[in-house]
Amino acid sequence: MSENADTRTRIQETALKLFIEQGYEATSLREIAEALGVTKAALYYHFKSKDEIITSLVEARQYAFDELIEWAKSQPRTEETRRELVRRYAEDLRRGRHHEIMRLIERNQASFKGHPTMERVRHQMFEMLTILVEPGDPTATRLRNSMSLFALHASWFLLRDEEISDDERRDAALEVALELLRR
Repeated sequence: MSENADTRTRIQETALKLFIEQGYEATSLREIAEALGVTKAALYYHFKSKDEIITSLVEARQYAFDELIEWAKSQPRTEETRRELVRRYAEDLRRGRHHEIMRLIERNQASFKGHPTMERVRHQMFEMLTILVEPGDPTATRLRNSMSLFALHASWFLLRDEEISDDERRDAALEVALELLRR
């Protein structure tokens, strides 16, 4: 990894931590620079605003969502495709800082309301939900299938104080998500 990439990553990690702890609005670029032990000018070299940091944190997620959605759209609309979509989504959530980004969004909902990056994520989630349900499905089936995705996220919020490993949390969430897909 180049020094620039390493610095960008350190900035992202520090900003994410501060945004979660203090809140997005309450955290300044100066505070991020101080936490990193760099000047504000050095921080500006990589990110001109907090918004740029947020966008950079979410971009990889958006790219992964797009790939998964395109894959699912190219498959037959079957029960196995839906199950594989949930498995692939669960595997994708294992990579990167996904649960931290979800915690950031959860704790800063008012700050991100209407934010273009977050609106795109919301749109992508709804697009994935349309793949999991059929127009003629009963209401309970549509709800169960939709909840399968949310079960994968909920494990990070509902079980966060549990004394379990991340792998145990993820495995339990996938088990519940796949059970929800059963008709």
